[in-house]
Amino acid sequence: MPTRAGFVALIGEPNAGKSTLLNRMVGAKVSIVTHKVQTTRARIRGVAMEGEAQIVFVDTPGLFQPRRRLDRAMVAAAWGGAADADIVVLMVEAHRGVTEGVERILEGLGDIGKGRTVALAINKIDRVEAPVLLGLTKDLNERYDFAETFMISAERGHGVDVLRTWLAGELPEGPWLYPEDQIADLPMRMIAAEMTREKLTLRLHQELPYQLTVETENWEERPDGSARIDQLIYVMRDGHKGIVLGHKGETIKSVSKASRMELEEFLGRKVHLFLQVKVRPNWLEDSERYSEMGLDFKDGNG
Repeated sequence: MPTRAGFVALIGEPNAGKSTLLNRMVGAKVSIVTHKVQTTRARIRGVAMEGEAQIVFVDTPGLFQPRRRLDRAMVAAAWGGAADADIVVLMVEAHRGVTEGVERILEGLGDIGKGRTVALAINKIDRVEAPVLLGLTKDLNERYDFAETFMISAERGHGVDVLRTWLAGELPEGPWLYPEDQIADLPMRMIAAEMTREKLTLRLHQELPYQLTVETENWEERPDGSARIDQLIYVMRDGHKGIVLGHKGETIKSVSKASRMELEEFLGRKVHLFLQVKVRPNWLEDSERYSEMGLDFKDGNG
């Protein structure tokens, strides 16, 4: 059998379940999953093997109405990721249906979809009754000519295998793009930073959701097989630093522990994690931060 390989872009509104689906398809936690919108900032790719096919997922940031430079760069990255892909999968939440955001994405698909296969995946199907699901499927297929429609629950795994098998069969014939044992082409430093940022986001909830960024400053492989990882957490103001540290440093300790445990599980070895908090008022306007997140600073110009 010939080998196949190609890129699949998952697009949709924030919280549509793209990262959950990616993790389920790839079988490892590559893209960060949180209940916060706009948490996937980089075009993280996961690689899934299905028979003789290698499916390379481009996990795009959620598409939403952009307001700030960072938002605009993220939306440009999402459409850019879709434009680079062989197959685009639009994810829509069953219980939310055709929202304003979904309508905007469907408009954008008019251009991006030309010359490539576009499939529809209706996610969270366990949240609605069958007639609602059928109505939504009909409505969406009348608005856009999807190659195929899938009913899935990314969280529970329903329908995911069927989608993966279909994707594998639709990819162009050709050699694999990555070594078989490589699940993510994003540097481990960035995956590690994303894990810590996820823990901060979950821990701090509303207090500081998008006002911080994490960078892996140093990664040292030790002779005993463990890794020492030093990370910097950048916040916008002095007051934010106190929130991240917490009373007697409790917040940063618990974040560090949670992140370290997840890193150890992901890497399969011992990790020594050291976190530092620094105030950098302009990080949202700093072009270097953008390239580190896999975004283009210029895309944010509005």
